[in-house]
Amino acid sequence: MYQTDPPRSPKEVLPTMYDLKSEDPNEPGLPDEFHIFQPQLLRETFRPANYPSDQIFVATDLNLYYDVRHPLWYKRPDWFAAVGVPRLYEEKDLRLSYVVWQEGVNPFIVVELLSPGTEKEDLGQTLRDIEQPPTKWEVYEQILRVPYYAIFDRYKYQFRVFKLDGGRYSEVVLSELRLWIPELELGLGVWQGSYQNIEQAWLRWCDGTGNWVLTPVEQERQQTEKLIAQLKALGVEPNLG
Repeated sequence: MYQTDPPRSPKEVLPTMYDLKSEDPNEPGLPDEFHIFQPQLLRETFRPANYPSDQIFVATDLNLYYDVRHPLWYKRPDWFAAVGVPRLYEEKDLRLSYVVWQEGVNPFIVVELLSPGTEKEDLGQTLRDIEQPPTKWEVYEQILRVPYYAIFDRYKYQFRVFKLDGGRYSEVVLSELRLWIPELELGLGVWQGSYQNIEQAWLRWCDGTGNWVLTPVEQERQQTEKLIAQLKALGVEPNLG
């Protein structure tokens, strides 16, 4: 490739999301139901008050390209959020993947949902050959420097959070399985309840008063219940048929 002086920026010369694959056909299987529903609940309740909705990008099982020196290397977090970046790619298109040298903004938080086959890598307990791509832990901590890395194991009812501190992840001591993130004005914690008609422990976001952020379905139900109560207070029996 012809070298210019000064050199052109990586954003100009390296692949964009249109050039890089968005999935790996050699990866066996698809996400199980929990890996579909749990990220959906995180997406529905992630509403940081200090960022407008068009400056928030949330992704599930999306290729995350992280290294300009190795533009084909990627990780695929179960869920991540980037703030201060347009909701749409270049403010006009849905993303096929997230390419950091094009976006200019790294993820602010990554959530991995542990399963028996991924636990060691998610927790940074695997070793790699020097010529192989770095592990998830190395990418999130050392390359992308993601401020918060959360891990949830529904089998062991275990929620762990690591915060970037001095260039390394340090585990946060959680109170009542909740973490408050002041930069987002949101908290993340374990909620025992029914989502998609499934009763179990779920990760979801909460506000500064400790109340769980409502999903759109919950908001609609709450508004309906409030309206019914108001009608009954006026002596009107609502017709729910």
